[in-house]
Amino acid sequence: MATQKLYETDAYVQEFTAAVLSCTPQGEHFAVVLDRTAFFPEGGGQPCDLGTLGGANVLDVRTDGETVTHLTDAPLPVGQTVTGCLDWARRLDAMQQHTGEHILSGTLHRLFGAENVGFHIGTPYVRMDTSIPLTAAQLAEAEAQANAAVRADTPVRCYVPDAAALAATEYRSKKEIDGAVRLVEAGGDRCACCGTHLARTGEVGLIKIISAQHYKAGMRLAVACGQRAYDAVAAAWADCETAGRALSSPVGNLSPALARLQSGEAALRQRLAALQNALADSYAATAVAGQPAVLWADGADGDGLRRIAVAVAEKTNAVCCAAAPGGQGLAYALAGGAAGDVRPLCKALNAAFAGRGGGKPAFCQGSLAQADFTALRTFIQNHGQE
Repeated sequence: MATQKLYETDAYVQEFTAAVLSCTPQGEHFAVVLDRTAFFPEGGGQPCDLGTLGGANVLDVRTDGETVTHLTDAPLPVGQTVTGCLDWARRLDAMQQHTGEHILSGTLHRLFGAENVGFHIGTPYVRMDTSIPLTAAQLAEAEAQANAAVRADTPVRCYVPDAAALAATEYRSKKEIDGAVRLVEAGGDRCACCGTHLARTGEVGLIKIISAQHYKAGMRLAVACGQRAYDAVAAAWADCETAGRALSSPVGNLSPALARLQSGEAALRQRLAALQNALADSYAATAVAGQPAVLWADGADGDGLRRIAVAVAEKTNAVCCAAAPGGQGLAYALAGGAAGDVRPLCKALNAAFAGRGGGKPAFCQGSLAQADFTALRTFIQNHGQE
């Protein structure tokens, strides 16, 4: 049973009537075939339409090329006429994404010879795969020209040429197609496509490349068009404004502000390292040779604990454990100096106080969940010379 495909001749049909030709149970659902439909079936990278048929919800739409089958959550009476209503927001979004993809893909092909080898309208973005790698500058140029085509607001044409006209027509296609070929012209591009599209390029509104990464021999792009592009840009702008307030810098001048922040942070790290070295030297100066040391270094970070433990162990040739609040509760650094391998002591410490951590023979680091400093000091003094 061939289904009349209303979406092929008028992509803006939102409501229609049709006769139910068959309704077959399919598990808990029903496979419904109509004499005609405006519901687009999944295909060509575009998801299917959803909506209602009579009193039933349309859950999925598929086609074998001739017959369109609607999966519904309730049966429909065979022979009767039902009204179909599309989820128009979903359809309009699909048309914006699909038409925008045509314009951007065509622009990449025209400018750089990039073929579109993969396309899928997903959530939240459209996935596009190109046949060749592209630079950030090339993608920016293509995006700018694609949006110029959107602003030109030219007609989008969908048609099926006869065999002679098709043979004389150049068009893009991801695969060889036998028989009739449906062509879509949008923004200077011509491509074989079965999907639904807008009437004019201006309805796309905006095309934005969200991200790009190398994939196989080319690139994988995440692209947003129409409302999705607006939402993405608005969210990014709001994020930039938040960052700008934190950096005391307006949007458009965040990079220099970030560079200043990073420079200041690097200087602070150097000062902290110098202070922690001085603290480590101070602890080492008062350490007793040959005696295990357990030191409280409140305020020291992990690197500071390491510096203290290593400095003291090298001075005393004995085990040193430096501790401070952190990790699961109590962060520690364990150094052995010439005392030997501290890994067995680290393992015993973790077992005794619900800790985790490890390291190399001369140095281990971790945190303890069930220890206070007094218990830790007693444990190290009792086991540090074993």
